[in-house]
Amino acid sequence: MSVLFFWLTAHFTSSLNFASRGRGNFTCSTVILFYMERTEELNTTPADERMTRSQTRPAAMPPTSTSPSPGDLVALSARCSTKRDLRLIHGALLRRRHLLPAADAVAALAKLLRFAAVSPAGDLRQAAVILSTHLPFITSASTHPAFFYNTLMRGLAASSSPADAIGLFAAMRRAGAAPDAFTFTFVLKSCSRCPSGRRLPSDLHAQAIRHGCLGELAAHTHVHNALLHAYACRAAVDDACRVFEEIPARDVISFSGLLTAHLKANDLDAARLVFDKMPHRDVVSWTAMISAYAKACRPQEALALFDAMPMQPDEVTMVSIVSACTTLGDLATGERVRRHIDSLGFGWMMSLRNALMDMYAKCGSLPEARALFDGMTVRSLASWNTLISAYASHGDLDNTIAVFYQMLAEGNTVKPDGVTFLAVLMAYAYNGCVEEGRAMFNAMQQGGYGKVELTVEHYGCVVDMLGRAGKLEEAYQMIEQMPIPSNAVIWGALLGACRTHGDIDMAERAVQELRNLKPEEGGYYILLSDMYTSAGRIAEATEIRRAMNERGVQKTTGRSTAFLPQL
Repeated sequence: MSVLFFWLTAHFTSSLNFASRGRGNFTCSTVILFYMERTEELNTTPADERMTRSQTRPAAMPPTSTSPSPGDLVALSARCSTKRDLRLIHGALLRRRHLLPAADAVAALAKLLRFAAVSPAGDLRQAAVILSTHLPFITSASTHPAFFYNTLMRGLAASSSPADAIGLFAAMRRAGAAPDAFTFTFVLKSCSRCPSGRRLPSDLHAQAIRHGCLGELAAHTHVHNALLHAYACRAAVDDACRVFEEIPARDVISFSGLLTAHLKANDLDAARLVFDKMPHRDVVSWTAMISAYAKACRPQEALALFDAMPMQPDEVTMVSIVSACTTLGDLATGERVRRHIDSLGFGWMMSLRNALMDMYAKCGSLPEARALFDGMTVRSLASWNTLISAYASHGDLDNTIAVFYQMLAEGNTVKPDGVTFLAVLMAYAYNGCVEEGRAMFNAMQQGGYGKVELTVEHYGCVVDMLGRAGKLEEAYQMIEQMPIPSNAVIWGALLGACRTHGDIDMAERAVQELRNLKPEEGGYYILLSDMYTSAGRIAEATEIRRAMNERGVQKTTGRSTAFLPQL
């Protein structure tokens, strides 16, 4: 114990009169915290400097108690509100835990751990230190050590590393600590956020039954719901349905879990049945169903459900509705939705402005898309990519390049990514600018624009560009020399170019590759047969048709959808 502590305690005791007048925990806590701050300073101050300072200290100091009372440390633990408080109070507990009654020490550690693990101002690393440092004491002194594991597990489950909660659960089991219902709730929530490991929910399911946390006699609905969501996130519909049927008292979370299971399995009709049976549907449930319809290219059902929504939608709902309007290609409905967005006060939100830009562009209203872009004071990567892709898809090379270089000029905040370069390459391809496109692709390969991961789509765009220009051999060599596996799309692009330029020999090579990649697809056989027929090679065209019949290969029928206005 440092001399400075005696002096500070005596000084504050005398000046504040907390001992004789009963000023309460706050004054005592202030003294202790001040001491701990000064103790930390002593530990980091050179000895000669401390000796110099000691010459100014009082010669005589009244005797005083050097140990804070148990109530003070427990109260301090409850008052902890910053990481610095956490570190200092934990340091005091490390030095004085042996002076406290076991129950008080356990209570103080529980409060500290809860702040460290669960509070937004806490520190998960420090929480792990607290648990690991005091685990032997907790195991021997606490009547319910699972509480301490659960507290840290809860924090990890909500963190950016939910898999650590699963690891903590495994360590808990190895240590012989018995899990309870809250343990399984938190570890299953972590499991929902780590959808890799398909057997994990089943293993946890079995352990929860073994410990009496599931089953007909267990009334822990929160465990059932957590397990249901763990199965749902893996699209394990049958398992999710079985858990749902076992829940003794189903609530909105139970129905939401079953809804999620069907949506993850892309069974929208079954999901809609669950949705219609839900006794209470919140905005999350409505948004999930609307979003599923929008993503499945069923825009009319998304809009109909949106019109029936009884409560105010949120930002996510409106993004899904704008997406539905984009799929529908209905600019008038999109304008109505935009007015509704403005009336809700959501018009400033970047995600909605980006979605509206995309809608205007795909509905052919590029000036409106550009006006939205120009009106944004802050632009995300998605904002830039949306406008660049819009110009590129309309074949507007000048504006594509202009916006791209504007993005580079403002590169302190946002840098182009693979999507950006794909759009620019597409614009070069549509306009037949082979040399410019090749130069950009080479610069991307050499890192001239920073680190950009080249994908098969980038190579496919260059192949399409070369094919349009009639450079079929160069396009073929590019595919052959790709450092990543090719796919049917890139060979299909080459085959289409072969048809345009009448190169049957190259077309035969492309068809051979397509036959290996997609043997069930008949479209490329038809294309090659038509090329044979156009060249007067009727026997070969007939042989292609015969081979298709023998193998049962059929061309996938194309479909288009037209939405008629209601009269």
